[in-house]
Amino acid sequence: MFGSPSRGANAYANVAMETGVTAATPHKLTLMLMDGASIAIVLAIKHMQERNIIEKGRKITQAILIIDNGLRASLNHKVGGGEIAGNLDALYSYMSRTLFSANVTNKPELLEEVHGLLSQIKEAWEAIDPDRSGNAANPASNAQNFHASQHFAKI
Repeated sequence: MFGSPSRGANAYANVAMETGVTAATPHKLTLMLMDGASIAIVLAIKHMQERNIIEKGRKITQAILIIDNGLRASLNHKVGGGEIAGNLDALYSYMSRTLFSANVTNKPELLEEVHGLLSQIKEAWEAIDPDRSGNAANPASNAQNFHASQHFAKI
């Protein structure tokens, strides 16, 4: 009559995610994208180990889409002469190619490499959080500014 409990939980999770995205700063949204890509990669490793080809492919594709349509697409090449954004663009491109290669070759070490790179970028991104004291005027925090609603809608 009222639907399953998991259906209600899923609806609640969707509303919570949408509310979190709407209320988040560009800096926080970038962290959310990094988390999403990391989770997809960890799940891809799990599916690869279980020989679940379909789910492995889905999770790798999800990670690539987050990196390309979220992180890469949101780079601001006008800040700081574009050097930081250019370097991140090249690194994100490398990550996408490596994820694709991991999908084709079934090499979990490639997934682990990208996961490690993404973790390092996330740590650096967290260190320049403008909401933390002393970092509000850091121009590097603008290197990855984007319009969240456009990019989250694609993912």
